[in-house]
Amino acid sequence: RVQLEESGGGAVPSGGSLRLSCVTSGFYFSRYCMTWFRQVPGQEREGVAGIDSRGHTVYTDSVKGRFTVSRDNAKSTLYLQMNSLNAEDTAMYYCAAYYCPSQTVTAVPPTTALDAWGQGTLVTVSS
Repeated sequence: RVQLEESGGGAVPSGGSLRLSCVTSGFYFSRYCMTWFRQVPGQEREGVAGIDSRGHTVYTDSVKGRFTVSRDNAKSTLYLQMNSLNAEDTAMYYCAAYYCPSQTVTAVPPTTALDAWGQGTLVTVSS
C-alpha cells in the first residue's frame, strides 16, 4: 500500500522557518520524482518544489532562495526547508510522487502528473 505522510507544519511568525517532512512507504522511493504542493482554500493546488531521483531540484519563482527541497532515499523521506516565511506561504502543504526512474526534473509538474499524494500538513504564517 502506497503511503505518504507529511509532518512539520505549524504556526510561525513572518520571517520564521519550518521544516516539513514526508515519510513514504509502499513504493520504490528512489525511482520516483517527488514534489511539494500547497493549496489555499478556494484556490488551485500550486506546485512549490520538485526533486528527481538523482537530486536535481526545481522551484516555483515565489519560493526560490527561501525554500530547499531534499530527499533521503535510505529513509524514503522527502523534506522541505522553508525560511523567511511570509503570510503568502500560508497553505496546506502536500507531498506527491510520480514514477521517473531516469528523468531529470526541469519544472514543477502539474497535479495531473502525480501518482500518489499525502494528506497534507498546515502551515500558518502570521504577519
